[in-house]
Amino acid sequence: MKIIVGISGASGANLGIKFLNALSAEHTKHLIVSENAHIVLEKEENVHLHQNHEIWASVASGSYGADAMIITPCSMNTLAKIACGIADNLITRAASVMIKEGKILILAPREIPFSPIALENMVKLSRLGIIIAPPALAYYGEQTTLEEMENFMIGKWMDLMKIENTLYKRWSGE
Repeated sequence: MKIIVGISGASGANLGIKFLNALSAEHTKHLIVSENAHIVLEKEENVHLHQNHEIWASVASGSYGADAMIITPCSMNTLAKIACGIADNLITRAASVMIKEGKILILAPREIPFSPIALENMVKLSRLGIIIAPPALAYYGEQTTLEEMENFMIGKWMDLMKIENTLYKRWSGE
């Protein structure tokens, strides 16, 4: 799979990095970091780092054939731009391509509480088939550490992309 990870906010940006690192080397991984994230990254195997102003990058085109994209964290600014069809940077352009190509797009908004405007934008996007999946915990997994909580969220996002994983304890009904 060709997977795009966008990081559009500084708070919680580690979830985007951890999601990227949890993907196996069999995936082609692209990372887009907004100017506001201010994260210094080491280039890893099979990761293509894009600056958010590089609107000409491969992931800005439907012909590239990306399979899925997640934006985590997704700032309300980025979410609103996507909801309004504004594609003024590489993250929003790649998201726009995912929508037009009917591909998996997951947005993980992290700013709570959600304002009525943000909720309206989320409903609009959800009706278009975009998956709104904030980093939320489930208590049945009995996570006790921050790493276990993050693994739960990352595992759920991978499930949404149909990527097999064993990052969290699944509900057994018992």
